[in-house]
Amino acid sequence: MLSNPQVRHLRSLAHHLDAMLQTGDKGLTEAVQKEISIALSAHELIKVKLNAERDERAAMTDEIVAWQQCELVQSIGKTIVLYKHNSKAPKITLPKA
Repeated sequence: MLSNPQVRHLRSLAHHLDAMLQTGDKGLTEAVQKEISIALSAHELIKVKLNAERDERAAMTDEIVAWQQCELVQSIGKTIVLYKHNSKAPKITLPKA
């Protein structure tokens, strides 16, 4: 679980990022989940654009967070920001909790 200073730090880092991935007409497929996993391993902090209705986006977000075992940093409209620490090759240093 991230502390408030850590979330603020990650949100500031994510502000300038573009969405790396986008769900298509078929929604959240296994292929999309695999791509999210690869992106999280490589970058630790990513934006994902969910092309779905509001209630579907909430369910998709919950499914992604559970599947990836990552942290939801922020959700604004159709865009979510995800963070997963890479213990082998960390790229982001979080402030102390």
